[in-house]
Amino acid sequence: MTTRIEIVGGRRRWTMDQKLVILRDAFGPDGSVRGACERHMVGSGQIYTWRRQAMSGELTGLRTQASPAFAEVQIGNIAALPTASSSPVSSVIGIELPSGIKLTVDSLIDADALSRVMSVLTR
Repeated sequence: MTTRIEIVGGRRRWTMDQKLVILRDAFGPDGSVRGACERHMVGSGQIYTWRRQAMSGELTGLRTQASPAFAEVQIGNIAALPTASSSPVSSVIGIELPSGIKLTVDSLIDADALSRVMSVLTR
């Protein structure tokens, strides 16, 4: 009886097309890196390395130099912003307590909040 033993090396070689298929599987619509790792028996670190290489052009051999460019701006008609009809004018109130403490508050301060502060300061 002859038994055939196949020894698999630790390093696998992937063609560029295989790498691109795996990347589409991992990052395409409804893609999942984990799912691609399980289906293709490849590590997630390898997939992210291939993605980086594909984005920089190393994987396909088509390196593109990103040249700085200005973004196009289009200005349309500016609609008039609605103005507040009755916005209260804010002013400042100065309060000096018999203990010598000076307190400056906005005139729009909530009365309950001011009374709580005053009760603490007059103790």
